[in-house]
Amino acid sequence: MEVTVSRKAHFNAAHRLYNKKWSETKNNQVFGKCNNSNYHGHNYELIVSVKGKIDSNTGYVIDMGYLKLLIKNEIEERLDHKNLNLDIPYFSEVIPSAENICIYIYDILRNKIDKNLSLSIKLYETPRNFVEYSG
Repeated sequence: MEVTVSRKAHFNAAHRLYNKKWSETKNNQVFGKCNNSNYHGHNYELIVSVKGKIDSNTGYVIDMGYLKLLIKNEIEERLDHKNLNLDIPYFSEVIPSAENICIYIYDILRNKIDKNLSLSIKLYETPRNFVEYSG
């Protein structure tokens, strides 16, 4: 029997959606206000879900204390109050859309969580707009 456990977190970050290969006109047509050259910010909500078998020795799928620290140290500390385009090297070459931010978070956490456990990341850019990635 497998169970999914989840941990919620949040961070605030600024970004600009902009494709370096396109003209300013095309960027404005595609990204609109999100292409603001002075950037714009979001209060991101993050849900990290881990699915797997319950360990008979602990009763856990994953130690939630470990998951809490992992999210804090690897995601919140890295992304909170940052300009994603300027402060995160990964996004100097990748457009920091919600989809790409979600994959970025997944890749970081996937390397820190037991491979026998499934991982899913849900990222809310606004209360009504969110993406989910499971690898």
